[in-house]
Amino acid sequence: MARKATGGSTKGGGGGGAGAAGVPSATGPAKLEDAEIEARLVARPEWIETGGAIQRTYQFPGFVDAMRFVNRVAEAAEAAQHHPDILVRYAKVTITLSTHDCGGISAKDFDLAAKLDAMHAAGPAA
Repeated sequence: MARKATGGSTKGGGGGGAGAAGVPSATGPAKLEDAEIEARLVARPEWIETGGAIQRTYQFPGFVDAMRFVNRVAEAAEAAQHHPDILVRYAKVTITLSTHDCGGISAKDFDLAAKLDAMHAAGPAA
């Protein structure tokens, strides 16, 4: 079963109108149903669902490696036009993804999560 965190915060307001679950809003992707979110979290075991977002903390050997990863995240996010919340705590980077256009979690969040996991698995870039 997928992990669900309690409490915590997610990204603030903004974005287009919120669509009903499974229905795309006029300006963005469809909000995923709870069952679909749980199924997709099985494929991303390091991620949790928390307050209408998905979240993962990555660990690095030190601050510089963490910041290199953050810069790579920024490039991937900009290319996807999907921008996460990023929290840096020395050698830990916490990424929180949600889709404002649908008012929750969409396939875009899981697509970017997969890209970030692959970047992390590939190791630090110079």
